[in-house]
Amino acid sequence: PLPTETPVARIEAAFKDFTSRPDVAVVLVSQHVAREIRHLLASHTAPVPAVLEIPSTTAPYSPDDDAVFQRVKALFGGEVAGGERV
Repeated sequence: PLPTETPVARIEAAFKDFTSRPDVAVVLVSQHVAREIRHLLASHTAPVPAVLEIPSTTAPYSPDDDAVFQRVKALFGGEVAGGERV
């Protein structure tokens, strides 16, 4: 994982704040930051706000680390639409 300049405790606090606010519908988290707070992302089960991991310009994207991708993959039994194996 890439080191961040922001302490993990501050990232966790911001995530908790954003996911508890009634005026926030979507929270975007860069994948390399999501790795730092994976436990919080995994425990967030509310449909709103939706939490989406996005690729970073400074780190490679890994679909195996993307929680949303993994949930979609599980819904399709390991396949994506069109029958292609993932």
